Amino acid sequence: MSQESSSRAASSSALVSTNFIRNIIEADLAAGTHAQRRWSGRPGPGAQQLAGPLDPARIRTRFPPEPNGYLHFGHAKSICLNFGLAQDYDGRCHLRFDDTNPEREEQEYVDSIIESVRWLGFSWEAGADGAAQAECNLYYASDYFDWMIAFAEYLIDSGHAYVDSQSAEEMRASRGTLTEPGRDSPFRQRSVAENMSLFRRMQQGEFPDGAHVLRARIDMASANINLRDPAIYRIRHASHHNTGDRWCVYPMYTYAHPIEDALENITHSICTLEFADQRPFYDWLLERLAEGGVLQRPLPQQIEFSRLNLSYIVLSKRKLIQLVDEGHVAGWDDPRLPTLVGARRRGYPAEGFRRFAERVGASRSDSLIEYSQLEDTMREVLNESAERRMAVLDPLRLIIDNYPAGESEECLAANHPLQPERGRRVLPFGRELWIERDDFMLQPSKGYHRLHPGNLVRLRHAYVVRCTGCEHDASGAVSAVHCEYLPDSRSGTAGADQYKVKGNLHWVSIAAACRAEVRLYDRLFAVAAPGARREGDPEGVERDFRDDINPASMRVIEAWVEPSLRDTRAEECFQFERHGYFVADRVDSKPGALVFNRTVTLRDSWAAQAGPRR
Repeated sequence: MSQESSSRAASSSALVSTNFIRNIIEADLAAGTHAQRRWSGRPGPGAQQLAGPLDPARIRTRFPPEPNGYLHFGHAKSICLNFGLAQDYDGRCHLRFDDTNPEREEQEYVDSIIESVRWLGFSWEAGADGAAQAECNLYYASDYFDWMIAFAEYLIDSGHAYVDSQSAEEMRASRGTLTEPGRDSPFRQRSVAENMSLFRRMQQGEFPDGAHVLRARIDMASANINLRDPAIYRIRHASHHNTGDRWCVYPMYTYAHPIEDALENITHSICTLEFADQRPFYDWLLERLAEGGVLQRPLPQQIEFSRLNLSYIVLSKRKLIQLVDEGHVAGWDDPRLPTLVGARRRGYPAEGFRRFAERVGASRSDSLIEYSQLEDTMREVLNESAERRMAVLDPLRLIIDNYPAGESEECLAANHPLQPERGRRVLPFGRELWIERDDFMLQPSKGYHRLHPGNLVRLRHAYVVRCTGCEHDASGAVSAVHCEYLPDSRSGTAGADQYKVKGNLHWVSIAAACRAEVRLYDRLFAVAAPGARREGDPEGVERDFRDDINPASMRVIEAWVEPSLRDTRAEECFQFERHGYFVADRVDSKPGALVFNRTVTLRDSWAAQAGPRR
């Protein structure tokens, strides 16, 4: 690695917090553990790799989703971890689709996953600028099926695998328990020739689903149940999204995954804690194949970390499917759903996920993280990036009686109060304005500093006004508020400083305002642990997580926004002053037909109350 690359990696590492995975990687780099690995430029077995040059990547990680659904918040942590480590240590991160199950995978999910990883700001391509060896590390496990078959036949030939003809029920019954060893299959001692013949006939489609499986021959008495002759191939007469009808047998995930890592020269195979019990088989399989000379050493190292657990959401794929299929949400990209397509549509910035992933870090201990931490991170990023605009969500007419009818003037407002380089925008001001309904009270409560008869307030970026009264409709509700403006109080003029008022209201000109649909999104669930038992629940009765859905998780209103938003493009984000952060809906919003989604409020009010907020 060049001196410049070393400095870049050291500088990058200094900016992030350390964790046990980084410690492992840094120890491996210091020891030169992977320094002599060779890379042919594409995945392949040992002989192919050994014929190539030294691997230009100091480390290789991978993000290996199964294309059977949409990515969720937990995947974001894994994506940021794997791609981030590769960036920080001058490595490569592969995007690999673990498409070994033909019955559950679809191209729709493949396309969505690719889009989501790109949206988060990561790339599986390297060296396109000529600074390093060019690579496009986008792979499919199904492209390795020929090698996996060859490796399975090597295991048969070396006595490490056999074809079992027991039923699934018989295999399950003979597996044993945590305290009792398993029993050998009556087919465990089949000859190599018989096993090879049966396995090849399985490949040719001679048998129905479930008639046979190929099992690794390890130890039916092992304390680790995962080493009790696990199945590595099963018969499936199903069409595959990538390979069509070529195969009648498909590898089990636990067999395929370590092979995929080895073929791709992965150095650090980072996965979540539920795979810790599978690590002994991961190591056993790769050692057997390396002994046969079909894989390059050093072999990949599996490292487990705790998955992301957040309050107020569910990340179970089964539960997410229920929410979509039963119509509790409007689809996989519903802004209330904890999918990455939903988060993007809601306006959560990709930088927010990257920053959040770095802050929660990686550990081996499971913990529950408050959803407010994620929201606070999103607020922080949006506060830095979002320009300010004025919008009235619950409009009440304000009439300035002493302002000339038919006239208007231009007021100026900063696009971002902390970034003057972003310039200013024009706010048309006239005799009639929209203000928020709760910015007026006929009989003010104690401490109320906004409009009420006789009170002075400032209209932001404009004038100080004095409330003189109001009108009522036939039902008795306030329909308009009247006031007078003070001509020498305009913001930015010398006279403005002589008026000291406590109320400061946002507004939009009725003559110039744009109508917009605003969707006020909130947390989908009203309790921190959806579906968990609560005090008073009957004994022995499980709570349905769907009973905890927040009935106020979405409210659709018609609002008025300032005219600078008229040509807003989809996915543009803004802070609506005093209301929160909003994004132009990426599906429904168009110039002239605006639809805004509330991303997050300005402050967290969930911590101060038990129930949903407005």
